[in-house]
Amino acid sequence: MTKVTSSPRFVAFDVSKRSIVAAAVDAEQKILLQPRKITLEKFENWCQKNLYPTDRVVLEATGNAWQFYDQLQPLVASVTIANALQVKLIAQAKVKTDARDALNLAKLHAAALIPAVWVPPQPVRDLRSLVAQRNILVKQRTKCRNRLHARLMAHNLFPPEGNPFSEANLSWWENLVLSHAEKLQIRQAWKLLLELEPLIGEIEAEFLRLSCSEQWASQTIFLIQLPGFGIVTVMTILAAIGDITRFESPKKLVGYSGLGASVYASGQVCRTGSITRQGRSELRGALLEAAWSAVECSHYWKEEYTRLSIHLGKGKAIVAIARKLLVAAWHVLHKQQVDCHAEPELVARKLMNWGAKLKLEGRGQLTTREFLLQKLQCLKLEDKISSFNWNGQAYTLVAARATEVAG
Repeated sequence: MTKVTSSPRFVAFDVSKRSIVAAAVDAEQKILLQPRKITLEKFENWCQKNLYPTDRVVLEATGNAWQFYDQLQPLVASVTIANALQVKLIAQAKVKTDARDALNLAKLHAAALIPAVWVPPQPVRDLRSLVAQRNILVKQRTKCRNRLHARLMAHNLFPPEGNPFSEANLSWWENLVLSHAEKLQIRQAWKLLLELEPLIGEIEAEFLRLSCSEQWASQTIFLIQLPGFGIVTVMTILAAIGDITRFESPKKLVGYSGLGASVYASGQVCRTGSITRQGRSELRGALLEAAWSAVECSHYWKEEYTRLSIHLGKGKAIVAIARKLLVAAWHVLHKQQVDCHAEPELVARKLMNWGAKLKLEGRGQLTTREFLLQKLQCLKLEDKISSFNWNGQAYTLVAARATEVAG
């Protein structure tokens, strides 16, 4: 490469499984580096020799994009991760090669036309990987349960009452009068279930630990107050959102989730359609699950769902509730305040459940009731509730207040 001092170079990398194609242009789109293939083994050494502190680098979002970002960021002026789908729409071509892609990417970068994605810090990346791992395990568990149900349906059998997949019912499944092949399938499905449960539990325990960590505790308290939001839901949403300040309005966050309605407006025609489904799928899934829970446990959200169901039907109504819950999440996180529709007793029960699951060090050496009072004070709800029922027992906050005053 010819070193340029008067203006920065715009360097693009087209990444594939075993190699990278590099290309560069200047601000006037003049080619400074013809597309050149570099093997992954030689890439780090090539960057050290050929990149300069004034370079502006771009590469598309791929599975290993964050690794390249961390590697390149100390060497150059900036590193941009491009939204691969939007770049494809901007630079569609009949002839597609890695060399052309790299050069087109460099030219788009020089013209300030790169649709960039947010680069999450390491804690967000770690949390996202945990969420993805749990989703994989949960899907495997669901497949195992579906296979077991299929065996019963094939013989018009009904599962035992309660949870048919609890270990207490294992002997019932083993004693079914079925063919040898079907018994083998049931035995293997159950073996997988028994192996998956502790793995899922291990990740959920890590979510619980992270919920009180320095990175996430200040956000967890404001999200967990929302009806339908448990620790798994909260951590899934936080992993997807990352930094709430990057969404300047609830509308931006709804669009990011893919829960916003699609719109067609051309000439005299203007109509809306189904949700876009463009965005993080795990965020949509968590919100839809939370919505079903919210309409069951919260008076406000149950009434809202009933009202919407009359006009939209149940399916669209629950999507609308999920969208409204996401808007509520934006407000409580941005403003660090209690939800305007919060039901104090419901919030207290959720906080009590959170504290009871945490170990003593997770609660900051506080008792469960002291932990509850601390969180209620954070939400400014301590004066709105004096007692509540949790797990069939009545609890009062007087003792916790007295302990705090004595301290």
